[in-house]
Amino acid sequence: LLDQGASFEGLLTFEGTVRIGGRFKGEIFTQDTLVIDAGAEVEAQIEAGMVIISGTVKGNVFARRGIVMHPPAILRGTVTTPRLQIDEGVVFEGASQMPVS
Repeated sequence: LLDQGASFEGLLTFEGTVRIGGRFKGEIFTQDTLVIDAGAEVEAQIEAGMVIISGTVKGNVFARRGIVMHPPAILRGTVTTPRLQIDEGVVFEGASQMPVS
């Protein structure tokens, strides 16, 4: 958990589920789940199994299983995933690629 008020810059790798509620800048790699909470600000290249976004993300996101975006999410970048869910009220500026498995 990287909670509100916390700030981190660099390379983040992990197993299991990690929640980001603060600021993060860098790269994120995991086979598991990344949760970006409302109020979080992430500027990163992300490669994960599953990504759930409610905060602000700037960068490219690659998810092997899927990406889910809930309001008030803002994503600026390219997403690559076989499953993409964008709820009403989300801002998505960029492109999506959905490879067929």
